[in-house]
Amino acid sequence: MKSAPRILAIEDDAAIRRGIVDALRYAGYEVSQAGDGNDGMELAVRGEYELLLLDLVLPGTEGLDILREVRRVRPTQPVIILTAKGDENDRVNGLRLGADDYVVKPFSVRELLARVEAVLRRSPERPGDLAQAPIPGGCADFARREVRFDDGGRCELSEREAELLRYLVINAGRAISREELLSNVWRISPRGLSTRTIDMHVARLREKLRDDPTESRVLVTVRGKGYMFSTPAT
Repeated sequence: MKSAPRILAIEDDAAIRRGIVDALRYAGYEVSQAGDGNDGMELAVRGEYELLLLDLVLPGTEGLDILREVRRVRPTQPVIILTAKGDENDRVNGLRLGADDYVVKPFSVRELLARVEAVLRRSPERPGDLAQAPIPGGCADFARREVRFDDGGRCELSEREAELLRYLVINAGRAISREELLSNVWRISPRGLSTRTIDMHVARLREKLRDDPTESRVLVTVRGKGYMFSTPAT
């Protein structure tokens, strides 16, 4: 059974935030929340969610700074900004920084839910949505966290290995930077961190996938960019 989409709501007005959270939960979403910019930044960078609802006027860290950081560490993260009626400049700046949509306060529950549904509908598929994927000579089963080969061989995957492989598979054919992997698989900011952990996980995955590291055809190294899952030939 597919889990409900997770939404992070960052809004300092307690009454508005409570209304947003209640409406989203009633509609079947999982919701986490923050009432100021400092807590909001922490959750936005390190939390797990599919959509961010972000007020731009916050105590502590400003909403635009949160959006800027989210765009840096999670380039594809769907974001809807919440703005007051007269804050056109903030709205424009938010869209320029990569927000997917905006809702002007005060707004109706119906409008908010419609915009949430629309943004989630056009967002790229998330790693958790893929249960299995073909690999040369077999199949990667993310639900069971294992690789099965046509010759009967099996190999278990750690939780992190399964998440990493799934993310690469969903983005097959695109070179994924180590920074993007740290942000979207490890859920940590890549700023100032060594990326050796990515290389070590890829090396272990290649071994488990029977992917020769000297001539990889599954997890391909793209020089200067990162790693790419190469779609198996049919």
